[in-house]
Amino acid sequence: MHAVLDAPARTWLDEAVTAIAADPVAIRSAFPTARRRCGHARLDEHWTVDEAARAVLLTALPLHGGALIGEVARLHRHGDPAEQRAVLRSLPLLDLGDLALPLVREALRGNDTTLIEAALGPYAAVHLPDAEYRQAVLKCVFHEIPLDRVAGLDTRADHELARMLADFAHERIVAGRDVPPDVPPLVRAFPDVIGDELAELGEEFAALREEPARTEQQRKEKA
Repeated sequence: MHAVLDAPARTWLDEAVTAIAADPVAIRSAFPTARRRCGHARLDEHWTVDEAARAVLLTALPLHGGALIGEVARLHRHGDPAEQRAVLRSLPLLDLGDLALPLVREALRGNDTTLIEAALGPYAAVHLPDAEYRQAVLKCVFHEIPLDRVAGLDTRADHELARMLADFAHERIVAGRDVPPDVPPLVRAFPDVIGDELAELGEEFAALREEPARTEQQRKEKA
């Protein structure tokens, strides 16, 4: 983090961390100013500089349990969307257990795609209950948020999610609309969710449904 900051920004961040460690209330003034002090260039595909700086500030809080989530929730409640994204992205770095789920749920109830994406990071992948996780993935599909930005899909995608996505694909095809390209790969693992109507309407889904039989036939031919 320090490597991408200029000298004044590094000094400000170090002083802010020291102040927060001595008095947690200091984060209330430092957190909103991080963007102006440190900039907002993109660090990588997940983080911007201001989000990372705010994560550093959050991890400096000398609080635990209820006191920690109380301060984090306050920052989220009073923050602008950029500050809320920083809070959501920082959740995996904080020892909060399930206490931060209300913040994730609040973001998922809204329609700000940047907040939805930030909410579905590693924290949600670990803590969000199955039914809510599935609904969140489906919301991403509705809002055209690429599913490769959703943490945990490789382990949390299940039969019920595949069924929901197959139903969604059927509705899209009937309406004459394209199915997002990241839907079929998730359905592929559970071809039995592809009904006759979907197979008839969508050639790609028909192929997916027939794939296990083809694979078995190829295996027999090689045996």
